[in-house]
Amino acid sequence: MTDARPTLYLSRLLPDPVMALVRERFQLVQDPLDALPVPSALREGLCQADAAIVTLGDRIDAETIHAATRLKILANYAVGYNNIDLAATHVRGLIVTNTPDVLTDATADLTWALLLATARRVVEGDALVRSGRWTGWSPTQLLGAEVSGKTLGIIGMGRIGQAVAHRAVGFRMPVRYHTRQPMATSSLPREWEHRSLHDILGEADVVTVHVPLTPATHHLISARELTWMRPTSFFINTARGPIVDERALVDALKTGIIAGAGLDVYEQEPAIHSELAQLKQVVLLPHLGSATVRARVQMGLVCLENIHAVLDGRPAPNQVT
Repeated sequence: MTDARPTLYLSRLLPDPVMALVRERFQLVQDPLDALPVPSALREGLCQADAAIVTLGDRIDAETIHAATRLKILANYAVGYNNIDLAATHVRGLIVTNTPDVLTDATADLTWALLLATARRVVEGDALVRSGRWTGWSPTQLLGAEVSGKTLGIIGMGRIGQAVAHRAVGFRMPVRYHTRQPMATSSLPREWEHRSLHDILGEADVVTVHVPLTPATHHLISARELTWMRPTSFFINTARGPIVDERALVDALKTGIIAGAGLDVYEQEPAIHSELAQLKQVVLLPHLGSATVRARVQMGLVCLENIHAVLDGRPAPNQVT
């Protein structure tokens, strides 16, 4: 008997609850691996599928998009979609979707984890205890910075930026935010105030970035912007690596222009600037922003919801334009 189920290409292995639904509802082009496919394998898989779930690591260019004539939808397993040539999908008539909302809390939580770990030197303390060199409590050991009552600067106030801001209440932190246009003040807590990029970098004790990666935000934070920050301030990035000039950030950390940084994303991910790993005042994570069981399962379910809608001839709930 012929299998009438639509054909799906998965570029990566997804959490078990999502895979169970996938195997029930679709024919798989191939069993996915928990590793990034090489470009030739990615293109071959997309060309054989009615629908595909791809990840941020999959660079999908115009040539691949036009070659995959059978493909009806690219469901990006992420909020951002800078890995896809969107202009080419418009020409081809290929639908692209993303996964907004479901990873907001997970990413906001991780932002705070990085913020606290960086300011309070948590990773250095963990390494000291594990090394066997800890000799006991000392009045001068690994002194960090308090964050309670300090000023939090947020660049980008979308869903994740606002979720980070709401968490600042428990730390009694006034929030200064930067967006292209100020938000309607009637809907904001009085502790949130709009600032220019220059002013927010100068005022904030902690600066955290939550803008999408676009041509306008590429190297939004470079050497000039870093000099506007205080030598006691910390920089956090859980958005996209190329928003920050990584070489300039290394220089700022080495010369004491800023006190420290917490990073979950990198300019040439998964490669990082070689000197970052040598700096003790930096906390480095392997792009864990949405890495909770709930968030990653929900992301998969949103992808499947979008795929079913398109294959059934309905509008995709999360189509990007």
